[in-house]
Amino acid sequence: MASSRVFRFSDPVPYQAAIRAADVEVYPTTRGNFQAELTQINLNRLWMQRFRETLPKVDASTLRPGRRVIGFLTDADQPSVQNCGTEFSPQEIVISSGDVMHHRTTGDYRFGAMSLTTDDFAAACRAVVGHDVESDKLKHVVRPSPDLMMRLTTLHGSVGQMAKITADVLELPEVSRALEQQLIHLMVRCLTEGKFSNMTAADRRHHVIIAKFREFLEANPDKPLYLPEICAAVGAAERTLRVACEQHVGMGPIRYLALRRMHLVRRALLQAIPSTTTVTRIAADHGFWEMGRFSGNYRALFGETPSATLQRPRKDRLMGSRDLSKWYPFAGQR
Repeated sequence: MASSRVFRFSDPVPYQAAIRAADVEVYPTTRGNFQAELTQINLNRLWMQRFRETLPKVDASTLRPGRRVIGFLTDADQPSVQNCGTEFSPQEIVISSGDVMHHRTTGDYRFGAMSLTTDDFAAACRAVVGHDVESDKLKHVVRPSPDLMMRLTTLHGSVGQMAKITADVLELPEVSRALEQQLIHLMVRCLTEGKFSNMTAADRRHHVIIAKFREFLEANPDKPLYLPEICAAVGAAERTLRVACEQHVGMGPIRYLALRRMHLVRRALLQAIPSTTTVTRIAADHGFWEMGRFSGNYRALFGETPSATLQRPRKDRLMGSRDLSKWYPFAGQR
């Protein structure tokens, strides 16, 4: 049976945890009132999501195994978006892979996604185009014809509006089945008939460097890291690493590392129980030992002190947890 929900968030921690089919880390890059809206629609085999965010951010996403996921901008009239260091056009579709991908936005971000299991996608390709499509044939970015792209984004938007306004109609079996079939048909045609963008040799090199950089950070979440050891771990000279980071995340590696660790501290504070830990302990666990400087930077980024985050009411701290099954019906279907 089809189902849909619309969620609104004022904090990136529960927001990123509610996203389906991928592990996502959202790092707002400026202070401000973070607001996000997430619309999730389950049309039996096809999953849909629609996103809207207010603040500039950089995110890192990794697709979970077992699904074929595509994404696209839902509104051409929005600020520029960078996908893996390249300007992302409203006329393009990005195809998620198992590699880490970075999106960089400047605010008022609107994005749509669709996914099928790999088996369902293969079956849909055989039905629509008469044969399977090999994974290596599905490149990073594809540009469908303007007509197909318009049809896909328009229908995706219409279903999103139905989820908000007439969700009961969307749950009618024949309505949901018709919409699902149309969306799957458009998805396959866009991916199989579109023109693929090829990465340059430099882009491929930077993509590999960023993937290694990300792996090294994840392997050392609490350890203070320094540029020489990062360069050695990723096998790139400082200048090359800096260029790759500037391209993909819009800042140098040290600044990105500090931003990422600051958000990890915030997540830990939201999940912690005040009676069993302290701000100093959590900050130190993430490599911050100059507490005055840390507190000032934390407040400048999040608009509150670390102790205020730790002392939030229990219900607010629980909403920072990865266990969202109490609040989000799709949380177990990731």
